[in-house]
Amino acid sequence: MVKLNKIYTRTGDNGTTGLVAGPRRLKSDLRVDAYGAVDETNAFVGLARQHTAGNADLDGALMRIQNDLFDLGADLATPDTGETPQYEPLRVVAAQVTWLETEIDRLNAELNPLRSFVLPAGSPASAALHVARTVARRAERQMVALANVEGEIVSKDAIAYINRLSDFLFVAARFANDKGQADVLWIPGKNR
Repeated sequence: MVKLNKIYTRTGDNGTTGLVAGPRRLKSDLRVDAYGAVDETNAFVGLARQHTAGNADLDGALMRIQNDLFDLGADLATPDTGETPQYEPLRVVAAQVTWLETEIDRLNAELNPLRSFVLPAGSPASAALHVARTVARRAERQMVALANVEGEIVSKDAIAYINRLSDFLFVAARFANDKGQADVLWIPGKNR
């Protein structure tokens, strides 16, 4: 379990931060950027939850997702070096991806098929979930970029999780719009 007694340490004043295993990286490092975007996603999911409180179909799932996003951040902050670690690092696993897929299917079963793209609008909950979705997509882009750097490893399950999360947040945003009935649809060329 994590124990945080002192919030500031001054060790980052030189522009570096420590990863879980101890090595320091620049705060602009792609790995730090990736887990920072995951943290940002989590914050926006928390903001969305301010609008889903009392919605049993969404809020419990979002709470679980927030915990899983901390798992994902820990996974990214503990680089796989290919060597056997002295402890079991926390990794995102396929079961977490499968759970998201089940939740997507559960919510999507109550939605009408789309006839157009959906604008990120509607209810406050839906708009907040769309913001979380777009930040999750950015986190995914950063994770994929990191995975394509020689010597950097990002697991398939971690990338699948963040990809599936943005899908979940899209479906959840539609669900929050009166199960899609209040979706605001894109009308191509409407204002020409």
